[in-house]
Amino acid sequence: MTVEVRSRANAATAWQLVHEARAHRDTPLLLIAGESTTDARQILQWHGISLIDGLGNVHVELPGLLMHWEGRRPRPTARPMRLDGKAGVAAQALLLHPERAWRVQQLAEEARLSIGLAHRVLTRLEAEGLVIAEGSGRNRVRRVADPTALLDLWAEEDAYRPVETRGYLLAQTPRQLIQELGRSLDRNRVEYALTGAAAGSIVAPFITAVPVVEVWVNASATSRQLCEAAGAEAVTSGHNVLFLQARNDTPLAFREQAEGLWVANRFRLYADLRRAPRRGREQADHLRQEVIGF
Repeated sequence: MTVEVRSRANAATAWQLVHEARAHRDTPLLLIAGESTTDARQILQWHGISLIDGLGNVHVELPGLLMHWEGRRPRPTARPMRLDGKAGVAAQALLLHPERAWRVQQLAEEARLSIGLAHRVLTRLEAEGLVIAEGSGRNRVRRVADPTALLDLWAEEDAYRPVETRGYLLAQTPRQLIQELGRSLDRNRVEYALTGAAAGSIVAPFITAVPVVEVWVNASATSRQLCEAAGAEAVTSGHNVLFLQARNDTPLAFREQAEGLWVANRFRLYADLRRAPRRGREQADHLRQEVIGF
């Protein structure tokens, strides 16, 4: 058995160990960590890697032995810079062009953030083994080394708590509702990006209902403006439209057009679907397989 010891294991750490285990298929791998994230534990378990952490989480699967139990939640401690907000936009830019050689300034321009923040993002990802550096000085560039691990790490750390506005828009079918909502917002110059099951039904159709159309909209619009622009009635229950607003417009970054409608970019959509109840994770996995590809 090979035993790895880490102070903390996140999704990036888990994928590093998955690659190591694949190179030594005949030798079981056990990770002992001070603490581990939920996504890290799932990735390790899916790939047959055993884990024991200091929070009491245990999953050991060996010939003739199976041990599994859940531990306690970690205490709040200092963490490296999270890949959420504007830093998350940088991660999405890297994921959208995983083969590209990136200079710090190029990433800052693509993601519309400061050079300092772009540099911190790349430094953090380089430390995680998710990007590799080539060259030196002005010729120094970074390339994504493992887009699968980068996607899992970003999705794990992405943490939006949007302001929600509920509305009701009369329509005969879910598709008519989606199209009418998009046309109305476009006509009234409200920037938007469909997400959740509604966007999934356009980008990667899946067997699921669309009871509520979720849509990211620009942060500056008021609830009243949104409902008026969409031609919807503001309601507190029985809604079929849910407007989502973040503190800034980062959820609209890299939005894409499909069937004449604006939809969240495939990675933003994947992260949103992961959090959705009622088969959201299943639809997220379908999107990842059919559209993202890693």
